[in-house]
Amino acid sequence: MLDAAKLLEGGALLLDVREEVEWVAVRAPGATHIPMRQLSLDQIPSSRTIACICHLGVRSASVADALVAAGYDAVNVAGGMDAWEATGLPVEHG
Repeated sequence: MLDAAKLLEGGALLLDVREEVEWVAVRAPGATHIPMRQLSLDQIPSSRTIACICHLGVRSASVADALVAAGYDAVNVAGGMDAWEATGLPVEHG
């Protein structure tokens, strides 16, 4: 999880692919929210590393894999927002 924080410090984009209700409940500050089902490649900058995150890391792993297959520099944030919050990284609620 600390690797994700280091990526963000280095300029990576944190892409939250969860549904709206999940996003509203808790999110990482500064994350870009695009639900997985609404995601299209023209919304994703190709010039930055993309760190994909969801609730547990399953959906974001699928998105990261698809982005890598399309030529993007993308990684999955293993453990998702559950791990992010448990590690003590900053979150926003509501």
